[in-house]
Amino acid sequence: MNCHRLQKPAISQKMLSFTLLLMGLAIPAAVAGESAKPTRVLFFSRNVGYEHAVVHREGDQLSFAEKRLTELLKKVEIETVCEKDGRIFDQDLSRFDAFVFYTNGDLTLENKRHVPPMTATGLQRLLAAIDSGTGFLGLHSTCASWRTAGEKNENHLDQLSPFLRMLGGEFIAHGAQQEAALRVVDPNFPGVQKLGRALRLHEEYYGLKNFADDLHVILVQETASMRGNWYQRPPYPATWARVQKSGRVFFTSLGHREDVWTSEPFAQIVLGGLSWVLGQVDAEVAPNLKRATPDAYQLSPE
Repeated sequence: MNCHRLQKPAISQKMLSFTLLLMGLAIPAAVAGESAKPTRVLFFSRNVGYEHAVVHREGDQLSFAEKRLTELLKKVEIETVCEKDGRIFDQDLSRFDAFVFYTNGDLTLENKRHVPPMTATGLQRLLAAIDSGTGFLGLHSTCASWRTAGEKNENHLDQLSPFLRMLGGEFIAHGAQQEAALRVVDPNFPGVQKLGRALRLHEEYYGLKNFADDLHVILVQETASMRGNWYQRPPYPATWARVQKSGRVFFTSLGHREDVWTSEPFAQIVLGGLSWVLGQVDAEVAPNLKRATPDAYQLSPE
């Protein structure tokens, strides 16, 4: 079994800011006000097909999620660039320290809002940047980008797009929004320390499949009491981390509802995941899929 572990970085002002925020403590002005080169994150939320309400823009106004993420990252002195125009991936990507995606569909295709798509070259440049060390954090419907053809209740690991191979899992479908439990299997991962043994949220929970075998599972979707055919299966990963060559990848299926976005647990999960993909905190991310969710590849009959 391969074990991926980041080298422990020297204590930096941004790392201290992240640590204090995740602990729920105030950030001293001496820390928050001093920074050399600003850290910059690209929040990309273009959708082809269904567009979630939290990333929908009215005119030139930023969406709810864009405003919320910008607000969260401002607290740790990180600049957020919000974009839906896919042509940004044909520009200089080296100015971004991480990509945050809330996307859906084949982003190289046109969409109903006529927002310019990614080019095929832009997609390759994105994947190359991640391979080379730029962090990636995917939210909610990002796992429905470049989906695999075929039956929903079958795994198609050999047919996955390069994007979903990088991400580590794929959307199947979802049932009605409901309250459900997410079991914490790595309480030491950044941002998860205060969640306890389990987290309960009212959310739109995703059925997922095609998991990479090197996932480091952080939160597990508990299915025993869930309503809906897509959840009639053993527990499966809902939040994870993995290493993609020199890059660090984090994904959580959470993020559908506005009240989830404003909840403290979601903020902790996102900030913790981002701190890890940026390399500002250390974490053990040895593959644990078979131990945490031994029957994850077993899907519902529908």
